Amino acid sequence: MTGGPDAVLVLGEALVDLVPVAGDGGVRTAQFGGAPANVAVGLARLGTPVSFAGGLGGDGFARMIEGRLEAAGVDLTLCGRSDLPTALAVAEPDAGGTGYHFHLQDTATFRLPDLSARAAGFGAVYVGGLAAVVGPAAAVVRATALAAAEHSLLVVDPNVRQDRTLGPDHGSAALRELCGLAHVVKASDEDLERLWPGADPEETCRKLAAGGRLVVLTRGARGSTAYTATEPPMSVAAPPVEVVNTIGAGDAFAAGLLSRMGALGSFTAAPDPQELRDMLSFASRAAASVCARAGTEPSLP
Repeated sequence: MTGGPDAVLVLGEALVDLVPVAGDGGVRTAQFGGAPANVAVGLARLGTPVSFAGGLGGDGFARMIEGRLEAAGVDLTLCGRSDLPTALAVAEPDAGGTGYHFHLQDTATFRLPDLSARAAGFGAVYVGGLAAVVGPAAAVVRATALAAAEHSLLVVDPNVRQDRTLGPDHGSAALRELCGLAHVVKASDEDLERLWPGADPEETCRKLAAGGRLVVLTRGARGSTAYTATEPPMSVAAPPVEVVNTIGAGDAFAAGLLSRMGALGSFTAAPDPQELRDMLSFASRAAASVCARAGTEPSLP
């Protein structure tokens, strides 16, 4: 059965990351990718019922993606399907993190089904990433987010990407609108600096939280902080870990946060302080489990 009050609907892209092979920068390997797809896999691995609604194509990359999602236990009933190719993200890691150059146009990846009529059937709906800013998916994401904001718990992870293919503002206006609709916003300090340039990320979190939202700010090795309208900010340190990989850590954090929220009894933007600390701690450990090894799938903390 698709959906239910304990289930999460993840709407967005599943694509292929082309990542440099260690020791040979001229060679790249194809890896499963896309922030929403990573979140869906993470939720399934952590035991949360999850449906992924993305666009799946007709090439070998799409078959790899479908196999990965199914192996994790993700429901794919709501996916859109076509014979178009799969979108590609060319990863460019450096000392400051990982940047991307995208090949997105005329792909199956952004032909998403309109699920605005189905949003109320899930405990939470997660949106964000490239599908929120790349057409024709962006209009579908917005429509589903509007429905989720009214009938479910809308969780927005902006996951801002910067590349010339995304237009002059990199889709920032659309992502800011989604954050304004959300009940829960999970964002990195880099996300907020890009969405609200010149503003302090902590002040941005306070302003978003003042509207009744739960806002979770992540800072990598510096831990995470949650902001609400009624309580002082709550911070949790990142677990110490020997970092092998950072790709997918933020997605694992989002999956951990949502998984723990559901496990505590309900998807809510107003957990009590003890529950909130538990959620942050669980999410931090899920992210650390990804950083400690190659790959993007979290393990149970």
